[in-house]
Amino acid sequence: MLAGGEGKRLMPLTADRAKPAVTFGGTYRLVDFVLSNLVNADVLRICVLTQYKSHSLDRHITTTWRMSSLLGNYVTPVPAQQRLGPRWYLGSADAILQSLNLLHDEQPEYVAVFGADHVYRMDPRQMVRQHVEGGAGVTVAGIRVPRAESSSFGVITPGPDGRTVERFLEKPADPPGLADDPECVFASMGNYVFTTKALVEALHRDAEDAQSVHDMGGSILPQLTARGEAQLYDFSENHVPGETTRDQGYWRDVGTLDAYYEAHMDLIAERPAFNLYNRQWPVYTHSNQLSPARFNAGGIASESIISAGCLIRGQVSRSVLSPGVRVDPGAVVQGSVLHDNVHIGRGAVVRGAVLDKNVDVPPGATIGVNPERDAELYTVSRGGVIALGKGRRVT
Repeated sequence: MLAGGEGKRLMPLTADRAKPAVTFGGTYRLVDFVLSNLVNADVLRICVLTQYKSHSLDRHITTTWRMSSLLGNYVTPVPAQQRLGPRWYLGSADAILQSLNLLHDEQPEYVAVFGADHVYRMDPRQMVRQHVEGGAGVTVAGIRVPRAESSSFGVITPGPDGRTVERFLEKPADPPGLADDPECVFASMGNYVFTTKALVEALHRDAEDAQSVHDMGGSILPQLTARGEAQLYDFSENHVPGETTRDQGYWRDVGTLDAYYEAHMDLIAERPAFNLYNRQWPVYTHSNQLSPARFNAGGIASESIISAGCLIRGQVSRSVLSPGVRVDPGAVVQGSVLHDNVHIGRGAVVRGAVLDKNVDVPPGATIGVNPERDAELYTVSRGGVIALGKGRRVT
């Protein structure tokens, strides 16, 4: 699993942690979604390659994802080790190249390489099955997205058989549409299944290329595509137990504040676009020992997720609250995402905001009420989402 990126577009939430360690959905970390997919599918030997600001991610993995050592299973964080010289990872492909000792130890016939920071449900076994049957060097998972959004993704152009990858373009500005839907393209989900031999050979060829950016999407996939060794796996064909017609095929890259915020809004609808309550394909995480959420002094919440340990004495609507959040009497929280132990003081108003853990909003303060003032004091996304970093005290 690749978990070494900086996550610059998600600042300030990534100012003090790696992107896969960012809280999502109240109690989870982003990394929990892909780990849950793998573990639910009985993929039980997982190395998480980390690099930037990885302490909270390493701690979460080691305290939460404990597998049976008796059976030889593990989920283990692997920090950058400079095995090939005094340098950090040059890109995601170089991260795997520098960690090939892990493959030499296990000697697998196939290797799944997944990103660590997307929100979705998937049964990886179905993708592995297609890879084995298709005999490809690499199979890449793709999802249909509007062509207008293609500059944010690696774009896959399938051949006439719908499976062979004819071209792989990294974040193109104006790619061709699909034959059956010209306004859509297949976007790479950042999930790959490799035949081990093909992966190792591709990594060594890439390492010898001085012009390469040493990235999985920017280097390895185009290389294997040119050699005729790449195939597409259509994510829409993947099904997991307990899915609904509404959340089947759901996948979100939450790499920006706007995408992160919108994905949270997907959780709170009466028929959520992503259902956290599917017990047949659960999302696992670590839960602290906290008391149930409590509502006092006329406190109310509607269309919201309220985690354990919260104390609500004000008004909360269309929001997601992590454990330990306090909303004092007269305070109003609307359309916001509040991380652990945020405190909203008496009479304060918070609208359209993402507040990282331990943010303290004093009595009478406002966020999301005065756009000009907010733009001067806080991070404001293109879509108008206001974000405050970890431990920020509002004045």
